[in-house]
This record gives sequence, structure tokens and C-alpha cells, in this order.
Amino acid sequence: MKDKIINFFLDIYKEMKKVSWPKKDELIDSTKVVVITMLISAALVYVIDKGISELLKAIL
Repeated sequence: MKDKIINFFLDIYKEMKKVSWPKKDELIDSTKVVVITMLISAALVYVIDKGISELLKAIL
């Protein structure tokens, strides 16, 4: 059992060396895209929610 655990972590170590990590500039650009997309989505949901709320207030 101990050997399996040790081999598991050794395999993880080997695989992590193969990972292509993003450069700092790529990471910053990707983060900007995610934040902007999140803000646009939040604004869209807010507008739709407000519109449905006002519609329901008008009906009721």
C-alpha cells in the first residue's frame, strides 16, 4: 500500500513537469477576459431580472 501511494505522488510529480504553464502576460490577458465576461453577464442578468420584476409589478 505504501508503495502505491509513493508511486502515485511520483507520477504526479512527473506529469506536473510536463505541464505547459502560461506566461505572466498570457495569464493577465486571460484574467481580463474572464472578469470582463463576468461583468457583462452579471449586467445582463441584472437587466433581465429588473425587467421581469417591473413586468410582474405592472401585471399584479
